[in-house]
Amino acid sequence: MNGRRKNNIKYGSRVFIVLKKDQRTGKRTEGIVKDVLTKSSTHPHGIKVRLVDGRVGRVQEIIN
Repeated sequence: MNGRRKNNIKYGSRVFIVLKKDQRTGKRTEGIVKDVLTKSSTHPHGIKVRLVDGRVGRVQEIIN
C-alpha cells in the first residue's frame, strides 16, 4: 500500500518513510507510526508521520 492516503495509515503501523535529509536520494527508513502529522486526507508526496523513535518523514509504503 502506498502512503498517499491518510485513511491507510494507522497508529502502530510499520512503514517505510523518506526523511527530509534523504529526499534527494530517496533512501527509505523503516519504523512504526506514533503520530500522523499531515492534516489533509491525501498528499502527493506521502502523508507526514512521526515514528516512535522521533524521526519525521513522509510515508512511501505501508508494510503489511
